[in-house]
Amino acid sequence: MFERLRDSLRAALDAATPPGDLRDLARQMREAVVEAKVAVQEIQEARVRTERALAAERQGLADAERRGRLAGEIQDAETVEVAARYVTKHRERVAVLEQKLAAQQAELALAQRDLAEMHAQLKTAEQGRPLNRAERSAEAAWRDVQAAGGARPGTDVQDELLKADLDRVQREAAAQRQLEELKKKMRKE
Repeated sequence: MFERLRDSLRAALDAATPPGDLRDLARQMREAVVEAKVAVQEIQEARVRTERALAAERQGLADAERRGRLAGEIQDAETVEVAARYVTKHRERVAVLEQKLAAQQAELALAQRDLAEMHAQLKTAEQGRPLNRAERSAEAAWRDVQAAGGARPGTDVQDELLKADLDRVQREAAAQRQLEELKKKMRKE
């Protein structure tokens, strides 16, 4: 039932929309997909930052608890009190960061679903519009390249995986540099 309704709607839109407008619509859809990809990547990066902050807070909580225990063993009441305040602060921050991380994970899942839908809609829109002569020629050339064993940009899974790995390595290296700088600062203080 829904398929007939969708097909009827598509036929009506096709009849009412000239081909030039379809190309413009497809271009706008591609731009929206690119923006959605960037948004997904930003959400992923924010989630990673939150995971790191959460790990640091958990470590701070463990340190404060340990200091409080050690101070209690030597009966240093003032240090026990200070450590208890830090334990409370770190617990609160851990709780907030855990909530933030859960929200970011839910947001990421939603954004990834939206992106997948947009990809499907774009693919449908591009398949449904007639190709002009230049596009038909380019498609034929890409088919020839692929038949000869070459890869079309954007369709080579290995290429995309390599790019993702390089991005991850660069982010990890930047994080390591920041960590080293922070350690140096901590030693100086």
